[in-house]
Amino acid sequence: MSKFSFTKHFKVALMIPGVIIVISLILSLCGMGMNLGIDFTGGALLTYDMGGEFDVQGVYDALSTAGIDEYQVAKTGVDVQDTLQIRLKSEMSDEEHRNALDDALFATFPDATFVTQDYVGAVAGRDLMANAFYSVAIVAVCMLIYIAIRFDFKSGLTAVLALLHDVIMMICAMVLFRNFFQANSSFIAALLTIVGYSINNTIIIFDRIRENNKRPEFRQGSKMEVVEVSVRETLTRTINTTVTTLITIVLLFILGGNSIREFAFPIIVGLVVGVYSSVMLSGQAWAYIIDHNWLTRKPRAAKPSKA
Repeated sequence: MSKFSFTKHFKVALMIPGVIIVISLILSLCGMGMNLGIDFTGGALLTYDMGGEFDVQGVYDALSTAGIDEYQVAKTGVDVQDTLQIRLKSEMSDEEHRNALDDALFATFPDATFVTQDYVGAVAGRDLMANAFYSVAIVAVCMLIYIAIRFDFKSGLTAVLALLHDVIMMICAMVLFRNFFQANSSFIAALLTIVGYSINNTIIIFDRIRENNKRPEFRQGSKMEVVEVSVRETLTRTINTTVTTLITIVLLFILGGNSIREFAFPIIVGLVVGVYSSVMLSGQAWAYIIDHNWLTRKPRAAKPSKA
């Protein structure tokens, strides 16, 4: 049985994320893009004094009874977490839903009292998203400079493309699973976490490529052979570190509440696509650029000498 080739199927490996991106774009153009949460759309912030410690599961049940399915719940307090804050989307904060929520909540928690209702604008959320993308851009530029100095410009370019691939795939996942997860500030935190994490595997692979590229048997011929060997040599390390992290995040996803799941899900996606890009795309893209003489200055033709 022949071994699986990590370089032979490079074009197919490129097509898979390409198809996912196209599907996500079509859904977004049809009005089924990311399910933006309250952090980005704005809404109402309701505060209740619960009269003591309380079980948050009872709050979830009350919200379900009131017919409210999009919300954020937080327990606050100085010495005792006896204050409940509920964030609702604007369309869920009308008087009808408010009254239904109060009835269900006070039935479950008789000592609870309503404190105040404030309205949250979407401006802060838009600023948060803009700052996140600025951060990704800055990281990409810094990464390009760092890898270009440590390795070469082509390595830096392909590493940045792999990073952008991971970010785009996380956004696509939020589009495809919009019925299950909202994009809130936790998604931005997950995005920035993966931006910092995904570069590790890529640098490890490029470091191995640089070492193997010095070996006499790889100085001639296609650079895809160097990438194939380098990926195989680093594969065990890549899988072990990713699986170790995934175990923790998956447990958080299973055992955590809604807000924890909204953070853990994009992290899981980012870890998986990060392995995919580092193993199947980044090194192969570097080799493809070199083998096809892309980004290489061609020597100028010598001018004919005058007789």
